[in-house]
Amino acid sequence: NAHGGIILTASHNPGGPNGDFGVKYNCANGGPAPDHVTNEIYARTKEIRQYKRLDSSMPVVDVGGQLGQQIIRHSGGETIVEVVDSVDMYLDLLKKIFDFELLRKFVSSKRLRIDAMNGVMGPYVCRIIVQELGADADSAIRCEPLPDFGGHHPDPNLTYAADLVDQMRNGQFDFGAAFDGDGDRNMILGAKGFFVTPSDSLSVLGENLERIPYFRGRVKGYARSMPTSRAIDQVAKKTGLKCYETPTGWKYFGSLLDAGLVSICGEESFGTGSDHIREKDGLWAVLAWLSIMATMPDHSVESIVRQHWRKYGRCYYSRYDYENCSVSSCERMMATLAEKIATNQLPREIKLDDATTYQIDRAYNFGYTDPVSGEQTTGNQGLVIQFNGGVCRVMFRLSGTGSTGATVRLYIEQMEMDAEKAVSGILEDYIRPLAKVALQLSMLPEMTGRDRPTVIT
Repeated sequence: NAHGGIILTASHNPGGPNGDFGVKYNCANGGPAPDHVTNEIYARTKEIRQYKRLDSSMPVVDVGGQLGQQIIRHSGGETIVEVVDSVDMYLDLLKKIFDFELLRKFVSSKRLRIDAMNGVMGPYVCRIIVQELGADADSAIRCEPLPDFGGHHPDPNLTYAADLVDQMRNGQFDFGAAFDGDGDRNMILGAKGFFVTPSDSLSVLGENLERIPYFRGRVKGYARSMPTSRAIDQVAKKTGLKCYETPTGWKYFGSLLDAGLVSICGEESFGTGSDHIREKDGLWAVLAWLSIMATMPDHSVESIVRQHWRKYGRCYYSRYDYENCSVSSCERMMATLAEKIATNQLPREIKLDDATTYQIDRAYNFGYTDPVSGEQTTGNQGLVIQFNGGVCRVMFRLSGTGSTGATVRLYIEQMEMDAEKAVSGILEDYIRPLAKVALQLSMLPEMTGRDRPTVIT
């Protein structure tokens, strides 16, 4: 019955006294506030002339103690605080989605490695993966939530979760996963460290939703953010369902979910979720993967993904992050490229060598009109350049989730529909020349002073 909720989080950024800290507002549907709400909130903040604060008589609330309501008396009156067990509430929801008996049988025969990265997901992993599903106790690591995430960067990718990747490469585990600080992002790994890109994870889950009890006979559609690879689009074509392309930000999925247009949505930034709630949900994604594997007992994570590539083709995809750059230089780089796109100043053809030529088909500044509300979103959503009949594309965005400097994200994608090439191709052979073209067109190294990315995913 709440009008909204406030979330205090560092998201996937470093935490602690010298780390990041943010405030999120979620609306009555449980999802992130859409633009028209946050714009109005921002407008109101500019009208603030004074604020009040409680004095030191405000008592400390023991949220780790007894469940239920507490009446807190202070100089401003009374406040009712209700402490709930969110882990049990979440578990009850998951039991309505997944076949827990099937999951228990499957987990009993597999070795898992789940890294909570000292974030909020730790107690959920211990309660659900270990206690409820019966995984070995040592399956769950770094499960104690710490204010500074143990001094680590809780971003579940190949760079910041490198320890987990190394453990998986030893071949001791069949399935691995990691979560970010607030548990909404996830990384999926197979035996011997096989990495499932977030885009491929979304596509595989989208293809196999009917294997999960909650979705049987009720898969409605799909949605992805613009920079996310077009792998899920191929699933949509074969299933006859619609795939929506939105700006980056989970808030743009909310109206689609509320209107019953989509059942699953995801972003290349390791976020995956469904219509069971209005936020991305890392542990939901892990249980969805385990459920699919439980119904395909002869397959590993890698064989499921390779089978998917044979059927739908493969989107060779990579993201280059240039972190903590000068804000002014990044804004200048993006503005210069946007101006070239708007005034049609980009070359029509880029020739790297005698065998490699890229022809620009289309270049645009991504905009979006919400199909439910009609609300339009323009500006700062990303610059897109497509090549060779739409087979290849590169995208540029400035990220706004950090507290220091600016982060430029370069996304690189090439579709390969030939089944054999999709399975046997080498990622770098597809990505490297496209990256070279992207850097040449954007002048990113010259304008930011960065000759290499901080993180490659």
